[in-house]
Amino acid sequence: MRDGRGGMGWLALALGLFLACPGVALAQFSLFEGGPHSLAPLVKMVAPGVVGIAVTEASGGSGATPAPVHGGKATPPLTQAAGSGFIISPDGMIVTNDHVIAGAAQITVTLDNGEKFTAQLVGADDLTDIAVIKIHPSKPLQPARWGDSSKVQVGDWVLAAGNPFALGNSFTLGIVSAEGRDIGEGPFNHFLQLDAPINPGNSGGPAFNMQGAVIGINSAIVSPSGGSVGIGFAIPSNSAAPIVAQLIAHGAVARGWLGVSVADLSDGGPGAVITGLEAGGPADKAGLNQSDLVVSVNGEAISGADGLTRIIASMPPGRKVVLGVRKNGHIFHLPVTVGRRPAQIGE
Repeated sequence: MRDGRGGMGWLALALGLFLACPGVALAQFSLFEGGPHSLAPLVKMVAPGVVGIAVTEASGGSGATPAPVHGGKATPPLTQAAGSGFIISPDGMIVTNDHVIAGAAQITVTLDNGEKFTAQLVGADDLTDIAVIKIHPSKPLQPARWGDSSKVQVGDWVLAAGNPFALGNSFTLGIVSAEGRDIGEGPFNHFLQLDAPINPGNSGGPAFNMQGAVIGINSAIVSPSGGSVGIGFAIPSNSAAPIVAQLIAHGAVARGWLGVSVADLSDGGPGAVITGLEAGGPADKAGLNQSDLVVSVNGEAISGADGLTRIIASMPPGRKVVLGVRKNGHIFHLPVTVGRRPAQIGE
């Protein structure tokens, strides 16, 4: 998701309201009593953990400009992209979005103090849009710390940080405006919706609570104009942290796989319809067929195609499960051994 201009009438109306109803103005202002007069202390505390990321990548596609030729061999043109990230260990582990570094030929990290480092990819997970990269600083860095996104409430203040339009580290203030948003960016992320301004280049940057802990990774915006319109989305920290730990430990996330393509029912009912099977895959071996309806996994009801994908992908390869499958109006219980996503074999 990955301007119009208005007149001054609204201002006159607002001034009229406050002048005519001074009690309303005082009541509204009193909501913020006890809040900080400045966010400077918070920004000073968290800024060292925020980084800018510049990516050099081969554009690859067939554009209008011919690729330069060196030594008789065509070389794809290089393009630049910018993003953000945050440090999670003193030795230089950094979290960002997968889409920030995907296809990178070179990754350059700029610290808040202006120091630049070339980074290496540690691991990435495209399904959750999370990646970990590593730099090698000469002295320990000040990392950001994870917060508990389960304690976040709609209306809580949030400080979004990042590298918008490659300008350098910047901070914006807003609130958490919704939780559990499904924005059609895959089955695994139910985002925090933020109204803090987030722009291109902020992807991968942290969203901090007022205690300076990371409660989300800024990842997407609604942007008809290409810039911020006040609606952004962050991956909750409690969803991101376990993925980060697996990427650091193994370089990838081992995800379960059935070898099927699935779709929701046209009438919106529960279950996932099998629309295709991978020959020799786990579902094929178990005897499932196209048009079968999967209604449960180990007795847990399936709400739709994303629900089935999410449950199976969260299981380790090799796990045995029992699928509740509706065939010809009858429910059958079929044992299946979950496989490993082919895209990750050999990683």
